[in-house]
Amino acid sequence: MAGTRLAVRVAPGAARPGVVGRYGDAWKVRVGAAPERGRANDAVIRLLAATAGLSERDVRIVSGHGARDKILELTGVSAEELERRLAAAGKEGAS
Repeated sequence: MAGTRLAVRVAPGAARPGVVGRYGDAWKVRVGAAPERGRANDAVIRLLAATAGLSERDVRIVSGHGARDKILELTGVSAEELERRLAAAGKEGAS
C-alpha cells in the first residue's frame, strides 16, 4: 500500500500532548518533548502512529525535520481513514 502524506504543525514542549485539530490544510499536534536532538520529531512519530493505529516504523517524516511544519508519510492507512482518526482524536483532546 502506498503511503498517505500528512501535513502537520507541531507545538513542542506542550503540557498536554495530543491532536489539537485543523490548522489550515494541516493538522496541529502538541508533543511534550522539547525540539532538541530529534526528541520532538520522535514524539510526533509516536503520537501519530498511536492515533492512526500504526506501528512507529509505518510513520516517517518526509520533510521539515527542523521546522514546526512537517510532512509525514504513513503507510498502512488510507487518507480517508486517517482523517477520521485524527478528527476523533482532536475531539477527544478538546474535551
